[in-house]
Amino acid sequence: MVASVIVDISTSEIDRIFEYLVPSGMQVRKGDRVLVPFGNKTIEGFCIDLKDSPDTSRELKEIIDRLDPYSAITEEQLELAKFMRARYYIRHVDCLRLFIPSKLRGGRVRELKRQYVCLAQDRPYEQLLEEAATPARRAVVERLKEGGEFLSRLTSEVSASCVNTLIKHGILIKTDREIMRSPLGYEPQKSELPLLRPAQQAALETILSMQRKVALLYGVTGSGKTEVYMRCIAQALQEGKTAIMLVPEISLTPQTLKIFRSRFGDIVAMLHSGLSDGERFDEWRRIITGDAKVVVGARSAIFAPLKNVGVIIIDEEHDSSYVSESNPRYITADIAKWRAEYNGGKVILGSATPSIESFLLAKRGQYELVRMDERISGNMPDMHIVDMKQEIISGNNGIFSAELTASLKDTVARGEQAMIFLNRRGHSSFVMCKKCGYTAKCTDCDITLTYHSADNKLKCHYCGKRYKMLDCCPECGSREIRYGKIGTQRVVEELKKIFPDINILRMDNETTATKTAYLDILGAFASGEAQILVGTQMIAKGHDFPNVTLVGILDADMSLYFSDYRSAERTFQLVTQVAGRAGRAAKLGKVILQTYSPNHYVFRFAARYDYDGFFDKENNTRLVSDFPPYTTIMRIMMSGADEDKVIECAKAIYLKIKPLKDKYDYDIVYMQAMKSPVGKIENKFRYQILLRFKRVRERNIIADAYKAMEEGKTKGVSVFAEINPQNLN
Repeated sequence: MVASVIVDISTSEIDRIFEYLVPSGMQVRKGDRVLVPFGNKTIEGFCIDLKDSPDTSRELKEIIDRLDPYSAITEEQLELAKFMRARYYIRHVDCLRLFIPSKLRGGRVRELKRQYVCLAQDRPYEQLLEEAATPARRAVVERLKEGGEFLSRLTSEVSASCVNTLIKHGILIKTDREIMRSPLGYEPQKSELPLLRPAQQAALETILSMQRKVALLYGVTGSGKTEVYMRCIAQALQEGKTAIMLVPEISLTPQTLKIFRSRFGDIVAMLHSGLSDGERFDEWRRIITGDAKVVVGARSAIFAPLKNVGVIIIDEEHDSSYVSESNPRYITADIAKWRAEYNGGKVILGSATPSIESFLLAKRGQYELVRMDERISGNMPDMHIVDMKQEIISGNNGIFSAELTASLKDTVARGEQAMIFLNRRGHSSFVMCKKCGYTAKCTDCDITLTYHSADNKLKCHYCGKRYKMLDCCPECGSREIRYGKIGTQRVVEELKKIFPDINILRMDNETTATKTAYLDILGAFASGEAQILVGTQMIAKGHDFPNVTLVGILDADMSLYFSDYRSAERTFQLVTQVAGRAGRAAKLGKVILQTYSPNHYVFRFAARYDYDGFFDKENNTRLVSDFPPYTTIMRIMMSGADEDKVIECAKAIYLKIKPLKDKYDYDIVYMQAMKSPVGKIENKFRYQILLRFKRVRERNIIADAYKAMEEGKTKGVSVFAEINPQNLN
């Protein structure tokens, strides 16, 4: 028997199949991890196929060992790797590594075992009791009558010498027993099955009976989408199938797991990169052995080794975290749709603010559009837009508008809670006139310019054009030009001046650095230990606090003026999501949005919770401007420690790609080589080539561009490509 093996080394030079003989007496199956000789080394590999005879006449080496008692990679995952290679042009081994816990490779994680004692089974209980002889020993025997215990727990409560004597005389039997490391740490109480509201029932029936493979569940915040998700999963389980539930952020996974465990019990497993190595290994084994039927997690959980997947749910499907921006690069929704097709299952994309691409596909009939337009608690919170230019004119130069300050005082006085959201993302910084709200845009791209402090210039991240920094506003002549950011710590300090006697919590990357910090902060806020929670995007989605009646949004403009064609869409999504945290129970909610651009269409549509109106406006803008989903953007990134080599590589690839403009003519809308906006990361210089082309010839252009990349590569320079990247930094 001959095994086709992918060796566990990630380089382009050896990204191919190597053949090995399977020794007689060794049982090797497709998907097994194996130990093989490679050159003068011994390394791990993955068996992806088996056949009777080799493809070569050369003498083959033998596999040294099979590493696991089970196949680490499923048949489905082997097929998925083929799809990903063709779709994303990534190495075979990089795909396979996605499917197993990283520390399993190299044997760096193992089962956790502890010593366990129980009564001997070879003689009656009465005889064991008699043999125990002393009252202390008999007490131990009586304690273990109903079942054994871990030795460490037992000896913490009774005499160790007493226990050891019982073991010595064969009355107790000592063994090693595995402990499964649980990410949750406890088992939540079973929850009652709630009565579905008419909108939930209608949505559920539509999804379960639909002929299409993908449903877009568009439901306003607080409309009860999670219950619909759980009913769809329950139906899949009833049919003998399995399910995957994805959430956009690791921080949301524990609370989602708690909800799902309370409904479905311990058949629910959790997978995400924030787990300890041991927890991830144990959860993965529960899945691959079939003990877990439902997997909850962030993006990486899409690769869970479940069999017969009946439904895959992507909650907050619009979120950019579902796109992997590091190697290997992939789009979670693509993987979900492939797995659903392979298993004959369904995909549910859920959001209160669907991506423009998804809603367009739903309107075209490619997805099943399912709507839930009403909140369970009733009305959406009132949103008040505050013009911060007028605040400055009236003499208020602080962080908080007069209306937000007054509303905070009223909320605190009533014993209710407030959330203050600071709109801050990424490294970009735009410039804006504080008097009239003017922001500088590229004359060629209609994209907001980004300020670069290193050379005091404004730059377009789409075409590379540079502009002189503004001395004064070209619209009104004011010298009140603002750039830079406000941090959450500063916001808390300013709130403390207004409310010196109340507890204020802060949630951002700094305060949630430890494993339990996120849940600790949320738990403290939910229990009423603090009346105000200040945070960044972490507080924008997925949380349900009945006592929160006020949400304040600071710097709403911050994401609006990023040099990104998606900036309007992302701002609308962010504002709508964070506004949805207010008034989720019986109490009415209020949202105060502070902006220097009060008349911008994003805020006008957001204030009315008018997604359909926003979609029509934004979709038309994309169509007229030749941006996705009507075109495709491809970025080829080159990076390396030697800038001259990186430039040489960029020039070589650009020379190979340039003829495509003549070949595809008007189908290629834009082509440009430039230094990356963030020109250096971790001592590596970065240059990029941007292509924008019409979708009608997408596959051909991408294939030709990848071929040009391979031909123009330079040694010592890392080269990769992204399709419709989430940012151009």
